[in-house]
Amino acid sequence: MHPPSDCLAVFLLFISDWSAPCFPQLLIDLSEYVSLVSLAATDATKTQWQPPKPPPPPDVSSRPPDTDLVNPQIQTETYPQLETPAGTVVASRSYADFTPRVTFDIKKCDLHGLEVGPPLKAELTRAQGLEYYRTMQTVRRMELKADQLYKQKIIRGFCHLYDGQEACAAGIEAAINLSDHLITAYRAHGYTFTRGVSVKEIMAELTGRKGGVAKGKGGSMHMYAPHFYGGNGIVGAQVPLGAGVALACRYQGNDQICVSLYGDGAANQGQIFETFNMAALWKLPCIFVCENNKYGMGTSVERASASTDYYKRGDFIPGIRVDGMDVLCVREATKFAADHCRSGKGPILMELQTYRYHGHSMSDPGVSYRTREEIQEVRSRSDPIFMLKERMLSNNMASVDEFKEMDTAIRQEVEEAAQFAMSDLEPPLEDLCNHIFANNPPLDVRGTNQWSTLKSIS
Repeated sequence: MHPPSDCLAVFLLFISDWSAPCFPQLLIDLSEYVSLVSLAATDATKTQWQPPKPPPPPDVSSRPPDTDLVNPQIQTETYPQLETPAGTVVASRSYADFTPRVTFDIKKCDLHGLEVGPPLKAELTRAQGLEYYRTMQTVRRMELKADQLYKQKIIRGFCHLYDGQEACAAGIEAAINLSDHLITAYRAHGYTFTRGVSVKEIMAELTGRKGGVAKGKGGSMHMYAPHFYGGNGIVGAQVPLGAGVALACRYQGNDQICVSLYGDGAANQGQIFETFNMAALWKLPCIFVCENNKYGMGTSVERASASTDYYKRGDFIPGIRVDGMDVLCVREATKFAADHCRSGKGPILMELQTYRYHGHSMSDPGVSYRTREEIQEVRSRSDPIFMLKERMLSNNMASVDEFKEMDTAIRQEVEEAAQFAMSDLEPPLEDLCNHIFANNPPLDVRGTNQWSTLKSIS
């Protein structure tokens, strides 16, 4: 398989003495597809080959159809090059043949407290599209592998999967800077990956191994990275923490923002409304994001909330409701929200309308409060990965084979990460009391300290 920088060989036409009479005709037919590469003589002492005089122009009516000369179904096949005195005729398609950028119409956002909202069009470059696809597909495969390992009892404890909601994480990350801050709830695997943690470290953390991002001590809900404050297990508790991070940004005057995420199930928490009030008073650069995936555990939003317009819940804080299944909608809305915060206007609230394919957690089959037909309808109508892929294919921004190659590479990466997560060692017992305090003071914590001799009783 050639690397992406090489051209994809379409076919190889061999010209020799017996084919010389039809050479001009073939050049006429293939002028759009081929380039003639002259080959240097291998032995200067040999007599140079002289082509015969060209024949008269052929009868156009007798020409074979173009489909007989160029078969689009073999464009990705590779053939050995043949060198002859006449030269080598190579028809090839380079990546320059793809459309480099396209502007798409995107869904209009609902607005609260705003006169102007995010744009109705989004420009996508080929490189961006491939990167978004790679990010979302990696998260999808990683979560499906976690599902498999959990059912094999290799992953234990709480495990909340993110498949179906990938456009939220990919779109938000595409619109902010790595120096900006992000904090979320316990459905955190996707954001851990977009914040820069490898699949290998995430999978090892899920299985409780020392090669995990939190050295095997955090598990599914407690993963961290620079400017990423986790995974938090207490419903809604991360929202005031995110406001605190935004307060630090404003205090330091560093032009950074904090994205504080929560779900529709946490939207009725009192601490969230207290946080809204303080953030508005102090004009904190915080984007509050409600990922509305329609169900809080097994309760639909209609049964849990008197008002399901979560983007209006800030009251005095402006809000926007966004199609959370479209990575371009999420990206443009987040750019708009980030500009709002950086300009000193204070916080803003985003509601991302999305959907989770799995149950609330691995202990929830996810079909007792909704039907399988409902899940399948969302998959077929608005799957974020499929929508992006179709956009790119229909606008000649990528090829089917490119996506297949990418899928194969992602599957291999996830499988290798899973093998590492199953073979890596568990953290040693003597590490159990480490990392409790930043400066490791010699204090007793629940009757023990990090210098105590610990013994396993299992």
